[in-house]
Amino acid sequence: MTTKHNPDNHHRQSSRLKEYDYAQAGAYFVTICTRNRDCLFGEIIDGEMRLNDAGRMVQSVWDELLARFPDVELDTFAIMPNHVHGIIIINCRGESRIRPGDYHESNLGDHKDRPYGTTAGSVGRIIQAFKSIVTHEYVVGVRQNRYPPFHGRLWQRNYYEHVIRDEEDMRDIRQYILDNPARWTDDENHPDKIKRVR
Repeated sequence: MTTKHNPDNHHRQSSRLKEYDYAQAGAYFVTICTRNRDCLFGEIIDGEMRLNDAGRMVQSVWDELLARFPDVELDTFAIMPNHVHGIIIINCRGESRIRPGDYHESNLGDHKDRPYGTTAGSVGRIIQAFKSIVTHEYVVGVRQNRYPPFHGRLWQRNYYEHVIRDEEDMRDIRQYILDNPARWTDDENHPDKIKRVR
């Protein structure tokens, strides 16, 4: 039975789809959170995200993924105060970008099951590169541009991913990403809704 994707209902503890090749052509919805959901990239004012310098740097790194990964398209993307949402499309050999099937589980990133590295060109490799570059640039920004400091690691250890099943799923997720700033006070990542552990 296929259940409708509900981005409000992330279950980050569940494992990734077994036997699924995250380097194959397809569209993937990803959410990446800062460690402890620290708000580092700007603030929501009147339902709109106002990026600070760090947030603008994050946007730049996301945009530059196209140069690093030639088989990738970047679709809808949003930076929130303490997380980012984006759609990554992997194009290989002219295959369809939508993967049919019952991919409704919320999943953790593919480096969870690959302790010795992720597959080249996979969602996991793309996210690794993004997190690594942003972390490096953020550290430089703390020293040189007064970015808000962070404690320990910049990013949460893993990330959420969802294999986009069909065009309806794609439309729903695009709309969810675009609506995210207006719904910030109800977001599960809002500082008022999370328990902080240092």
